[in-house]
Amino acid sequence: MDDEEHGRCEEPSHDRTALDGVAGRLRLIRQARGLTLSQVSAGTGISVSTLSRLESGQRKPTLELLLPLARHYRSPLDDLVGAPPVGDPRVHIRPIRRQGRTVLPLSHGVVGGGNDDGPGLRAYKQILPAVREPARPHPRSHPGHEWMYIISGRLRLVLGVGADQREFELGPGEAAEFDTRTPHWFDAAGPEAVELVALFGADGQRIHVSEL
Repeated sequence: MDDEEHGRCEEPSHDRTALDGVAGRLRLIRQARGLTLSQVSAGTGISVSTLSRLESGQRKPTLELLLPLARHYRSPLDDLVGAPPVGDPRVHIRPIRRQGRTVLPLSHGVVGGGNDDGPGLRAYKQILPAVREPARPHPRSHPGHEWMYIISGRLRLVLGVGADQREFELGPGEAAEFDTRTPHWFDAAGPEAVELVALFGADGQRIHVSEL
């Protein structure tokens, strides 16, 4: 009869490796503090035989055993179980190129909370190609908020439609922030490419990145 028929499932290999390392860490931590098994037993309420089996790998470490040991050793639980190191924080940028524009995602996901569909913001660098003649604006609106900072070049930003439409030109070092329920549109203002950093919400990502 296999493990599944016994109602048990085999632990993943990486979990087994981590558990196997607990025994050695427990022994090293105790020895580094100059404690005997009897002293640890008196301080934790765990029997000497159980402690010995934990340190030899003959007893599977459980949370009920590790918590009092962590308190007694004044050591984080992660130090006892060998928690994995923090992952690589670098963002491996994969440029998106469409319609002459280049978009470089600068974050793994959302910035400042939220989830893939939530209110968090996504950070991007955009490179807009130069234009010979001003393009006709096609403002669009969506829920959310946007912020952008101009690195180089000059950006043409249009907000509103009809009689309420306003047009702005931003240069290097200038920033813009606006409610995206206001129809908006932006492009290079002239014969020089524009580099900018922008924060978009989920709907802004769909409009300005996914639908490029």
